[in-house]
Amino acid sequence: MNYTQNRKISQITPSTLIVGIDIAKDKHDARAQDDRGIEFGKRLIFENRIHGYQKLLDWVSRHQKEHQKTHVIFGVEPTGHFWLSLAYFLTAKGYDFVLVNPMHVKKTKELDDNSPTKNDTKDARVIA
Repeated sequence: MNYTQNRKISQITPSTLIVGIDIAKDKHDARAQDDRGIEFGKRLIFENRIHGYQKLLDWVSRHQKEHQKTHVIFGVEPTGHFWLSLAYFLTAKGYDFVLVNPMHVKKTKELDDNSPTKNDTKDARVIA
């Protein structure tokens, strides 16, 4: 493994809450999990607007408290330009934000259930 890959892997610890977000024009789909891939609660659907972003942060805060997570990292598959305002919002709030290669999402999704079908819940889970 090279240095960059090790650095990326070291960002995820047992105290990390990982949030995968499937981006769309009007509404985004979010899933939360821990470093072992165990999902927390139900998915969150939130609007691509400031009040939707605040709803996301409230949801994340509840999961952080409930599962004793001190660090949050958001993963997003960049879709058009629709992810940009969310990225600016989260980075301004001090959160870690990573872009996930769409080709990796597609291939991983196919490996998970041997089906190339697309749905927002499945995509958010794979992104996380």
